[in-house]
Order: sequence, then C-alpha cells, then structure tokens
Amino acid sequence: MKYFEKILIANRGEISIRVMRACRELGIDTVAIYSEADKDSLFVHYADEAFPVGPAPPSKSYLNKERIVEVAKKAGAEAIHPGYGFLAENAEFARLCTEEGITFIGPKSKTISAMGSKIQSKQTMKNAGVPVLPGTEGGIDDLDTAAKIANSIGYPVIVKASAGGGGIGMQIVHDPSEIESAIDGAMRIAESAFGDRTVFIEKYLQKPRHVEVQVFCDEHKNRVHMFERECSIQRRHQKLIEEAPCPVMTPELREKMTDSALRVAEAVNYVNAGTVEFLYDNGNYYFMEMNTRLQVEHTITELVTGIDIVKEQIIVASGDPIEYGQEDITLRGHAIECRINAEDPLNNFAADPGKITRYRSPGGPGIRLDSGIHAGYTIPPFYDSMIAKLCAWGMSREYAISRMRRAIYEYVILGVKTTLPLHHAVIHNPEFIAGNTHTHFLQEEHINKTLKRYIQEEETRMTQLSTPLRSDKKVAAIAAGLVAVIEKNRQA
Repeated sequence: MKYFEKILIANRGEISIRVMRACRELGIDTVAIYSEADKDSLFVHYADEAFPVGPAPPSKSYLNKERIVEVAKKAGAEAIHPGYGFLAENAEFARLCTEEGITFIGPKSKTISAMGSKIQSKQTMKNAGVPVLPGTEGGIDDLDTAAKIANSIGYPVIVKASAGGGGIGMQIVHDPSEIESAIDGAMRIAESAFGDRTVFIEKYLQKPRHVEVQVFCDEHKNRVHMFERECSIQRRHQKLIEEAPCPVMTPELREKMTDSALRVAEAVNYVNAGTVEFLYDNGNYYFMEMNTRLQVEHTITELVTGIDIVKEQIIVASGDPIEYGQEDITLRGHAIECRINAEDPLNNFAADPGKITRYRSPGGPGIRLDSGIHAGYTIPPFYDSMIAKLCAWGMSREYAISRMRRAIYEYVILGVKTTLPLHHAVIHNPEFIAGNTHTHFLQEEHINKTLKRYIQEEETRMTQLSTPLRSDKKVAAIAAGLVAVIEKNRQA
C-alpha cells in the first residue's frame, strides 16, 4: 500500500538518506533539497528528484520555509518529512505546510508551540500529574524575586532559556552571588539564539541520568511507548553516546516513567513520534522537556524493538492508525549508538570540516551505520558536525559493548579529526562498562586525559586498515563510481 506518492525531505546528510530508505521500502518517490554546498552530496543523488534551495548558509537554504514549500509544490510532493534539526520543531513551518495543503510528517503546529516553551510545557506536565523539578512558575522578570526563589529551592540552581534547546543559554549557579550575572547572561544568549529572552530557574541536579521515553501516537487516540533510552554521555549538554534500554532501569521504574510519558502525550493531544525527556536521580525522575520530532537516537530503539519508526511516522501521517498495540512491542537485547562528529576532542570539541582522504566503514553482525559520507567527500563548515551514527546491537549489554569496540576498531576516517578516539576511551572505561553513567561523566572520569594515547593508537590503526585505499586517485574513483551508479539508476 502506498501512503503517499511523493515525499520531500526537508533536511540533509544521513537523516535524509534514512528517510529516503523508508520511503523506498514503501514504494514512495523522494525529493531532496540541497544548498550550494551540498550539490554533490550522496543524499542528493540517492533521491528520485533533487532541487536547489539556496546558498550554503542554513538561513538562506534549509531554513527557508517559503522556498522549501515552493519546491514541494513544484515537485508534486504531498508530504514533507523534516528529519531533525533545522525546521523539525518549527511550528510556523508545520502551519505553513498545512495551509498549503501539504502533510507535515510530525505533530500539529499547536503541539509544537505548546511543547516548544519549556515554561508552558512544564506547567502543563505539572497539571497532568507528571513529576517536575522545583523552580519558578513562569519567566523571571524580577531579580529580587528570582534570588528568593533560588534560596528557597537551594543551591545549586540552573537558569534556562524557555525557548530553544541543545543546552543553549544554560547557566549553572552554585552561589547566591552569581545569580544576577547568570540571569543576565542567560537572557542575552536566549534573545540572540531564539529571539526570546524569557528564562526561568530550576533546581540543579549534580549527577543525574538523562533518560528519555519514545512515544508514538496517532489521530485515533492510540498511544504507545517504545521503552526508554539512556542519553547521559554528553558534551555541552549535547548527547554523544546513547543506549537502550537504560542500564539501571527496573520493571517498577519503567512502568512509572513510561506511564508519565504517555500522560505527557495525552495532555497535549500528541500525534506522530515524540520523545519525553526526564532527569533521573536517586530513585526519582523529573520531566525535562518533550522533543516534538524524530530523535537522532531513534536508531537504537529500532534495534531493540524491531520497529521502523520512520515508516510508522509516514503511515500515521497518512491518517492510518499505528500498526502495533502496546502488547506487541517488546524489548530484545541491548543497543548502543555513538555519534561520530567531525570534531577535535582535544580542542574543546571544535568542528574540523575538510576532505575525507580515506574511508572504510565497519560492518559484521549487529552493526548499523547511518551515514552520508564517503572517501573524497568534503565536510562543509556550515552545518552540524555529526557525520555518522554508529550503532551496535547484542543480546546483552556486554555483548553490545564488545561489538561496538570491534566496530570502532574497524572504522577508518582519515583527513579530518573525529570523536572516534573519544568513543574508544568511553567504551573501554570501567565505570561505563559498569553502567555508572551521568550527565557529567566525561568530566568526572577525566576522559580527555586518556585521549592523546588513544588518538595516536587510532591513527596508526586507521593507517594500517586503509592500506588498500592508499591511492587518493583510487579513493576518488571509487566514490565517483558510486555516485554515478546511483545517478544512472535514478534517471533510468
């Protein structure tokens, strides 16, 4: 059955290819959009059709809502899948699609708006009986009142921007003397990043776990969860390693947490895929936020449940009900995802765009790689530094860890610095192996101190494994041949 004839993917890189794969299996034609910097990228050639949308800067291309809708109408696309990032949680874009008669594959614009404000969503969850962290009821408009609230909560506290995400604007305050400057700083950053200077205060947990629940809902009031993911290994509040299920989850805690997640979805009449994020500490969990889109780490949920979440998104967006009941969704084994970023871990994770001179992807039992890169590809400096998602599955956590170690050993990326050595260090760390992770794990375990040795070892290993690819001309020829085959098949 065809749910749509043609879908436009309003994104780039590996997530565009991921969505196109689901469409191809469903017999749906795909439309790619690309900036000038991406005109030769693999995802552009993988699609059935591709259209330019503007210059390299995202504001002039991948964030150009009107241009993207114009392309969708020109191509005859009935629906748009936003992937994640860019316009995925943009209520105005979702509303524009609906107004133009195009199906937005995601939640309704009203839901995106409601959950886009951390203050509003927190109050909604509190009213629904979902545990929330103690803090201000609304935005801060009086410094004296804010200081009194912080004192009553007890330090440390955290000042957050109400809009946006990714940890942007967060300020941790350990002492009353710091509260005023933290609020001022958070307001400036929030206004610059999101155009909204509203900030609020919450109790700050010292070493919590970041645990999230995947939920899925349709227009027929069916709601299911697909269990939880542990996402505590982070840098600058952005995830680096995720796993499913959470290593310390108990049946009792899972029942409570998943029930809370479904109550969150019900409270906002949620439709399509969404993720409810919690902080977990000393037996208690607290609602943090809801991501109203497909998550980067949806891959590991797919591995442990066997459900294609992107396909389900498309099916539900067409108006059909969810294909699974809660009793049909079971956990099988354990999965880990490492986000491979083109970054220098020894230089405060500074982005390192450039040309990939040698490349060899890992494989074998239990390994999944979502990527849009290849040998000879030049990583542009304009976009997020994540270039691949490496996943390992095994019947146990120990088995998944051993497979991830092997996959990291096999992975060759030369020409740019990547986070592969960091992942190597974490996956061999005794505390990680024991499941003792938290949101400050990288700092607490002093991972960076072990990186210089690992980086040297990784470079030596990669050079040895890439021996058959030593000729840059051969590498370029292989990459060009791959693109040519895809282009020939598209035109056939």
